Amino acid sequence: MAYQHPEYLISATELSDQLDDPNLRIYDATVYLRPSEKGPYRAESGEQNFREGHVPGAMFLDLIEAASDTTTNLGFSLPKPAQLESLFRSLGVNDESQVVVYSTDNMMWATRAWWLLHYCGHPNVRVLNGGFDAWVANDLDTSDQATSYPIGSFAVNVDPDRFADKSTVLKAVSDQAVCTVNALAPAMHSGESPISYGRPGHIAGSINVFYDDLLLDGHFRRSEELVEVLSHKGLLQAAKVIAYCGGGIAATIDAFACLLVGQEQVAVYDGSMSEWVKDVSLPLEIGP
Repeated sequence: MAYQHPEYLISATELSDQLDDPNLRIYDATVYLRPSEKGPYRAESGEQNFREGHVPGAMFLDLIEAASDTTTNLGFSLPKPAQLESLFRSLGVNDESQVVVYSTDNMMWATRAWWLLHYCGHPNVRVLNGGFDAWVANDLDTSDQATSYPIGSFAVNVDPDRFADKSTVLKAVSDQAVCTVNALAPAMHSGESPISYGRPGHIAGSINVFYDDLLLDGHFRRSEELVEVLSHKGLLQAAKVIAYCGGGIAATIDAFACLLVGQEQVAVYDGSMSEWVKDVSLPLEIGP
């Protein structure tokens, strides 16, 4: 069984064969999550490691600040379209560019970058399946040379349905037609983990599809495997899916997987648990 949207992914060998394409734009969006005393995690840029070795021709895409609204105190908040347009143009993106995004260590940073470009209406964005680890595993050349592209002319045309806000998620709590799905680990979903975002548990009525269950060795699972997992949890039958996590990053794995296999009505709750737990009036549940 083939993916409904195989064009959303690219393999390391496929990308290697296209490195001479003048329309190709490659971006490393790596972030590392480190333990923190002030919250569950501290975000650390992957730029230093990028400088030491990356896919030839790649530029670094800063998700922590450049691709975020840093005024919300939530982390990784969706910025205004004008900020994203300015960012992507500064990185050389044009409407006709063939864009590839990847990350090291965890696929979710690449899918977050992909989701932002998809939200902005770019017609040709692909995730490097398996990320930089797959590139290295295939014995492909790496580079420590800086790359720059000419300033781009990409015109952002956002699809607001690709993101959900707090009020939309609250309405979904009582709407049986909407499947709200938590991409975090089962112990965080149930509230049994010692790590939480301030209040343990999950958004009332939401189900759990751990993002890592949709991956195998850092690659997205085959179409039939994704369909089995997502259908079993009701995501593919739902009129709409809203994916969330801690801060709108891991949720993009679940959302991207839905799109891969043909569930088009899917959004990411950008604020996710980082925002939800701050309002004590919003319902949380404990347990599986």
